[in-house]
Amino acid sequence: MQSRETARFAAMMTKSADLKRRIAVELADTVISVVDACETSLRGGGKLLFCGNGGSAADSQHLATEMLIRLRGTHERQSIAALALTLDPAMLTACGNDYGYDRVFERPLRGIGRRGDVLFGITTSGRSANVVRALEAAREMGIVTVGLLGGSGEPARALCDLALLVPDTETARIQECHIALGHAVLELLEDRIVERPYQ
Repeated sequence: MQSRETARFAAMMTKSADLKRRIAVELADTVISVVDACETSLRGGGKLLFCGNGGSAADSQHLATEMLIRLRGTHERQSIAALALTLDPAMLTACGNDYGYDRVFERPLRGIGRRGDVLFGITTSGRSANVVRALEAAREMGIVTVGLLGGSGEPARALCDLALLVPDTETARIQECHIALGHAVLELLEDRIVERPYQ
């Protein structure tokens, strides 16, 4: 007989797997479009930028590092220009103190972002004010905007050129899908870069 906790664990895993099966079908075309946008940016001298809060900040750093350093040990390739806007505590705290927390991603983006870059805004609710402001700024600057979103995705979704929306409201399950989607995008991108490197 299953214990309550065993049943709860099984339910968590089943829901996570079901969501991934669903997005494998519903988001396939959008994922390829994101890969296309990233490849175009990199081959044109651009870079990939990531931002998010909490677990999404960790995902931002995780995904950027996979590009800068190594994603798969079986695929040797050049370092790919990628940066998480969550990395510098001095910058984050200075901006929070001087301009407010809502601008902690927008302010540095305006300094280091360039037309043709790609910004990944990661928010499980779609409502993170600092991610929304960064997406707004990116739009103004000619930066391609990609959302890793949850819930309804709004208001962030309206600011995304490409939206990878996980159709759920449970933060942990959305985050599990976000990292799976991120890895899928980056693996497909890496395959292209390995096949045809760029300078």
